Amino acid sequence: MQLGVNVPNFGPGTDPGVLREWARVVEGLGFDLLMVSDHVTVTPDVAERYPEPFFEPFTTLSWLAGVTVRLRLGTTVLVLPYRHPLLVARMAANLDMLSGGRLVLGVGVGWARREFDALGVPFAARGRLTDEYLAVLREVWPAGAAGGVPVWVGGNSEAAVRRAVRFGDAWHPLRVGLPRLRAVAAEHSLPGLAPRIALRLTSERVDDPERPAGVGSIEQVLDDLDALRRLGAEAVLLDPYHGDPEETRRPQEAWRALSAVAEHRRTAS
Repeated sequence: MQLGVNVPNFGPGTDPGVLREWARVVEGLGFDLLMVSDHVTVTPDVAERYPEPFFEPFTTLSWLAGVTVRLRLGTTVLVLPYRHPLLVARMAANLDMLSGGRLVLGVGVGWARREFDALGVPFAARGRLTDEYLAVLREVWPAGAAGGVPVWVGGNSEAAVRRAVRFGDAWHPLRVGLPRLRAVAAEHSLPGLAPRIALRLTSERVDDPERPAGVGSIEQVLDDLDALRRLGAEAVLLDPYHGDPEETRRPQEAWRALSAVAEHRRTAS
């Protein structure tokens, strides 16, 4: 099972030097995958969670491809209705080729209504548009030189699961608990499973029955990862960002947590 990191490509503490250091830390610790998120225009609803500067994902990943060697690079998630599908197909295929086949395209329907309005994309049609654009990607890529890019379909709803089964190489749920993951895996023939979970280490065990995966002592987090492996996850993305943009000024806190996970995994193996 591969292990990756969701890297903040936004916020007051993020700049090219910090992004380069994130890539150095993630690759140096032995993680397999680095992913970033997507917004095109930072409208007020977006800015509350992911303020400027916000580095566009294709541009950012293209640059990071040149400062990394073996890391897979991806989006978690690209809001597919924001861009013409032929443009997405071309940019993704080019980035995959230029990086030596390292791209993973995570896609989703999006949530920021004001951003949809600013881009002139109908918010109510985002699910239908995502399905249509995924069909276009699947039609275009086999004819291209890249032969296709792995597509992880994000979203936690039943519609997202159906979309992953129909179009995706994996279902990529965001911060969904283990019981929900087990239920979906039992009910659906998933093409693959690649969840994104939180990463928040605590000094003591968290005994709350509602504890999210990835939150708790290092032993609990490692147990969560083992449970996901046994569930059939091909990859797990750790998300050390907890929603406060000021965290981006202190990336060392996230790096320490990632280092602990990497060290304990090496010891266990």
